[in-house]
Amino acid sequence: MTVPRIVAFDLMDTVVRDPYREALEAATGLPVTDLFTRRDGSAYPALERGELPEADYWASYAEAGIPVDVEAFHAARRAGYRWLPGMRELLADLEGHVLRVAASNYPTWIDEVAEGVLGGVFDDVHASCHLGVRKPEEAFFVRLLGRLDASADEVVFVDDREANVAGARAVGMRAHRFEGASSLRAWLRDCGLVV
Repeated sequence: MTVPRIVAFDLMDTVVRDPYREALEAATGLPVTDLFTRRDGSAYPALERGELPEADYWASYAEAGIPVDVEAFHAARRAGYRWLPGMRELLADLEGHVLRVAASNYPTWIDEVAEGVLGGVFDDVHASCHLGVRKPEEAFFVRLLGRLDASADEVVFVDDREANVAGARAVGMRAHRFEGASSLRAWLRDCGLVV
């Protein structure tokens, strides 16, 4: 078994807590269950793929009769990111042993997150908005490997969603469903990494 040279991490709810839903509630005053039944369900995936400008994304809410305070959304989003227990330490322990890569479904806000709360911890950041496709589609992983100039056996992938883990496995990556830093650390050791 090849010892990986790259660990690709999903970010939201794998490395940091995802504040998207609570930020939407803060910006609209509505529970997400109500929002998700009223809004255009295709808009957010298009935003994440980089196909829809952010202004058009918010316009889709207005078209559904949902007023949004965009400034309140971004204030709540920015305030809501938090490292998940043990993940900052795990990423620090991987430094110098492997390339640490973010591989996430997220809009262009990811660039701000990478520079801000993540504080430059990742060696590289690739998101759906950069790749033009979302996990768990095969093309996401194929494009990721192309950008990394790596074969599937050189990369291990970590995500909190089983569908995304299955997508990575389908292209030949070893993949782990994230349930906590300690079980992830044990799995990475099993892959031959020093953590």
